[in-house]
Amino acid sequence: MSVYRTTRALGLCSGGLDSILSALLLRKQGVDVQWVTFETPFFSADKARKAAAANGVPLTVKKITPIYMEMMRSPSVRFGKHMNPCMDCHALMFRLAGEIMTEKKMDFLFSGEVLGQRPMSQNRTSLRYVEKHSGYDGYILRPLSALCLPETVMEQRGLVDRQQLLGISGRSRKQQMELAGDLGVTDFPAPAGGCLLTDKIFSRRLRDLLNHQADCPEKDLELLKFGRHLRLSPATKIVVGRTRQDNEQISRCLDPQTDMVLKVKEFPGPLVVIPGGGDEAMVSLAAGICAGYSKAPNSSPTLVTVQGGGDQRQVTVLGIAAGECKRYMI
Repeated sequence: MSVYRTTRALGLCSGGLDSILSALLLRKQGVDVQWVTFETPFFSADKARKAAAANGVPLTVKKITPIYMEMMRSPSVRFGKHMNPCMDCHALMFRLAGEIMTEKKMDFLFSGEVLGQRPMSQNRTSLRYVEKHSGYDGYILRPLSALCLPETVMEQRGLVDRQQLLGISGRSRKQQMELAGDLGVTDFPAPAGGCLLTDKIFSRRLRDLLNHQADCPEKDLELLKFGRHLRLSPATKIVVGRTRQDNEQISRCLDPQTDMVLKVKEFPGPLVVIPGGGDEAMVSLAAGICAGYSKAPNSSPTLVTVQGGGDQRQVTVLGIAAGECKRYMI
């Protein structure tokens, strides 16, 4: 007697509408769907967690910063407009998702990608590149655009009914919005990029970090999100807080054993950090910048506290005007 087994699929989830619709389309035809989402300092799982809770789809969250940084240092395909390695990023995520799929004895992978929605990373060539380099060629289904793409192994074997899949293509989201209404989906985020690697300023800071450090601890990557970043020398960078909230966020990214923290003693001012510390010349320059961004008068000597490695001392400097600091800005 034959035993019926439910088809099981693992989807990459960004938390956006397309991810949600792709999962619900498959679930509608009886597929047991689960999601996986990956976290690095460049993108979070917050939207995916919300989508999973709202739609009852089990979600696995996995941090992948070390392996992601390996890919960032030597992507096979050039970066996008900034530091976004979209094609290699997608291939890596499908490869990691495929390992989870295999471990859980699931049948195939899927995503909410739509052919032509993003002209560089979701054209036919890019989608094909991702499949070939993921290691799971033929086992990646894109339910929203399946009818525009070659038939997959899962469709050929009858694990998925191709006739119940869609043929959406292009940048218009009209069909997705209509489908959301049909499926009763009302809670989803606006279509906006959630990856910091597409941000011009963040990408500039990351490129500088990669150019000057062989190793990039996660705290240094997190630090790129906050404050002003100034490169004082090839070996020394400082981060200057802009607001009280900025100062608080920066303080959470510190290693008190290796980093130096500077603060003007008698006037309101920013928190300044020297990641990894610096020599006396760099500390003096950083102290001057710290004083310059504070409320202390630039024409008078200012006392700056320097703390790091368990020691604390004070230096007296003349503040460097904020306008003069622009030459150091990353």
